[in-house]
Formats: sequence, structure tokens, C-alpha cells
Amino acid sequence: MTTALQIIELFAGTNPDGEPVVERLQVKVNEDDSVQLVRSPAFIKGIASGDTIKINRQDPQKPGFDLVKRSGNLAVRVFCRSDSTKLSDQLTPQIEKLGGELDMESPRLLVYSIHVSCGFDEIEQILNSACDGANSVWYYGNVYDPVDGQTPLNWWQDILKPE
Repeated sequence: MTTALQIIELFAGTNPDGEPVVERLQVKVNEDDSVQLVRSPAFIKGIASGDTIKINRQDPQKPGFDLVKRSGNLAVRVFCRSDSTKLSDQLTPQIEKLGGELDMESPRLLVYSIHVSCGFDEIEQILNSACDGANSVWYYGNVYDPVDGQTPLNWWQDILKPE
């Protein structure tokens, strides 16, 4: 049975005026009412393409979620001061060679999903060779604690553990 894709909205933070900002995400709805992300989000931290979440609707102003299952994908966000087209032309083929995907492209933002088994070193080498830190910068979206932004979540330890 094929399920049609749906759009959900999740709280992504607040704007400079203190108003809530939501991000619209395309998902597949599961039989248990959980949803699987089709693409990695641009602004919501802690999740990536393929992850399964359960929406927590306790606060309608800030619809949150509980993580049900990780897919093993890393969410990589690349921010650009100017048009991202040249950077995308440089990065996307290299990320795709590793099996990653370009999930979103806008004039100043690229979002990629790539499986953690490709290796942090290889992924970071590609990103660091293309992003200069002044005109473009990249961040993982689901590697560090969303609250402090520094503590590694280490969810990949079980995925990368030898069998």
C-alpha cells in the first residue's frame, strides 16, 4: 500500500521579534501515526531525512516532536552569503558519489542528507574544501545537542559498531 506524502509544520525557533517560526516538512505517514521525513530540514535541529518522529501537539504554537527511530542519515546545512548555485555545482556531485542527496536548494541555502557510514572525515573534507568560512559555512543539523549546540549526540555509535 502506497501512502501519499503529506506536509507537517514543526516549530523551528523564534524570529527577531520573538514570534514563532515553523518549518514545513514533507513526510510519509505511518500506520501508527508516526511520520518519516522525506528530506532533511533546514532549520529544525536533531533530525534528518528518513528519521521517524511522532508529532507532539501539546502546544499548538510550538508543535514539537519525539524521535522514534533514526535513519542513520546526517543532515548537512550549507549557508551562503551570495547565490548558492556555484557551490551546489561543486558540492552536489561529490556528495552524490558518496550516496548523499541534495534535499533543498535555495539562493542562500543547501541541505544535504548523507548516511553516517560514509564517514565524518570524508564528508567534512568535501565540505571544508568547498566552504571558505567567509562566503559559505556548513553545519551538521543532527550531530550536536540542539540545546547547547556542542555536545555530540553520539547516536551513530550503534550504527557504526562492527557486527
